[in-house]
Amino acid sequence: MRYRHFHTVAFDGCSSVKTPDSERARGWLGKIRHRLAWAGYPTVQLMALVETGTRGLLGACLGPSSVGETGYAKRLLPLLNREHLLLTDRAFDSNTFLAQVAATGAQFLARCKSTRRPPVLRVLSDGSYLSRFGELTVRVIEADIVCVLADGTHVGGRYRLATTLLDPATDPAERLTRLYAERWEIESAFFALRSTLMAGRVLRSGDRFGIEQELWAALALYQALRTAMVDAVESRPGTDPDRAGFTTALQTARNQVVLAAGIAPEHPQLVVTIGAAVLENLLPARRPRISARKVKSPISRYHAFKGQARPQASTPVTAIEITIHDRTSAPPTPPSTLPPPAEEDNGHEITESSPTDTTSEEHESADPGGRITLVLAVLASRPGEPWHARDVARLLGVTNLNSFRVQMSQWAHRGLIHKTGPATYALAC
Repeated sequence: MRYRHFHTVAFDGCSSVKTPDSERARGWLGKIRHRLAWAGYPTVQLMALVETGTRGLLGACLGPSSVGETGYAKRLLPLLNREHLLLTDRAFDSNTFLAQVAATGAQFLARCKSTRRPPVLRVLSDGSYLSRFGELTVRVIEADIVCVLADGTHVGGRYRLATTLLDPATDPAERLTRLYAERWEIESAFFALRSTLMAGRVLRSGDRFGIEQELWAALALYQALRTAMVDAVESRPGTDPDRAGFTTALQTARNQVVLAAGIAPEHPQLVVTIGAAVLENLLPARRPRISARKVKSPISRYHAFKGQARPQASTPVTAIEITIHDRTSAPPTPPSTLPPPAEEDNGHEITESSPTDTTSEEHESADPGGRITLVLAVLASRPGEPWHARDVARLLGVTNLNSFRVQMSQWAHRGLIHKTGPATYALAC
C-alpha cells in the first residue's frame, strides 16, 4: 500500500511459535512464566517488518523472547529508508527507538502509551500539536474513534498518535488516524504464517540450528506464496491485494507438489497455476467488523485485558466516527453544573449494580452524558491536582467503590485520564 509516495510498513513480534520441550531448546530459548504457571513449551520470538499493502516480508529475525521486541526491531532498522512510512504500536513507544527510526530517513506514525504526557509546543490548525520526544520534534494527534455497530451500539476509545509528518495541510489528522488501521495488516500476515501455513503446530526440531532452519524455511515459503499472489493481483489493475486468498495459494501449491505437476524444466507452471487459482477465487471486499480480543491460553499474562465493551462475536461495523481532540477546545463543564447521568438505549438507567459499570466504559467515553464526562469534569475542577478515586466516587454519588476503581484504572490504561499514584488520578495531558 502507498500513502502519498510512501510505502506503509509495520513492525510486530510473534512469540507463539512453540518448540519441543527439549534440554537444548530450553537452554537457548528459556521458558515464559505467565500469570499462574510456566508455559508448557519454549517459544521463539519472531520479529518481522511487513509491507501492509501486500503483507510481504521486508525482513525478519528470531531468537529468545528475553531479548524483547524492540531489541529485535532495531536489527531491522537498516531495511528502512526515505520511501517508508512505519506504523508501530505502543510496544515501540521509546524516544531512543523512534529517534533511530527517524535517523534512517523513514517517517513514522506511532501509537503512544497512555502514560506518556507529551508537552504541547504549538497547536496546529487541525487540532493536533507539535511536541518533543527527547531531541526529536513530532506531531501528536489525539482522536476519539467510535465504531457504530449493526445493532446500533457504539464502541470506541481514544488514540494518541505521534508522527514525523508535521504539516497538517499535506497530512490531515483525520486522514492519518484512518491510515493507522493499516498497521493491523501485519496481524493478518502472522495469522497466515502461524495458523494457516504452519497450522499452529509445535516445531519438530529440538535444537537451535534445527529450529532456525525450520523457521527460515517457513518464512521463505510464505514469501514465495505472497510473491505469486501479488504478481497475480497486479495483473488485474484495480484489484485490492486483500482479496487474494492465502489459503487458496497454499492449497494450490500443495496440490501441485503432490501431483508433481509443473516441476519439469520444460513445464514451469507452478507460479502460473497459483496465480490463476488466486484470481479465480478472489475473496469478497473486506467487511468492517469488530469483536473482543480473545486469548486462547487462560494463563497468559494478557488474559485479564479483554475488550470488555466489544461484542464477543464478530459484528459488522456500519460507520467509523473520528473526532480529533482539539487542544484549543473549552474545558469540561464544572462539577456544579454537571448534567444528569445518561440512560442506556434500552431506557434503563445505569446504576451501581449494573454490569455496564465495568464493561462499557468505551461506550460511555463516546457518550457526552456518560460517566467518563462526569469524571473529567471533576478532575478539571482542580487542574494539575490528583484526585483519589473514593473522593470522585463520593462527589458523583457512586456507591460501588471497587467497581468504580476498576473503571478508572481502565480509563487510565486507555489514556483518557492519567494515573498519578495508587488509586489517584488527574487529567491526561
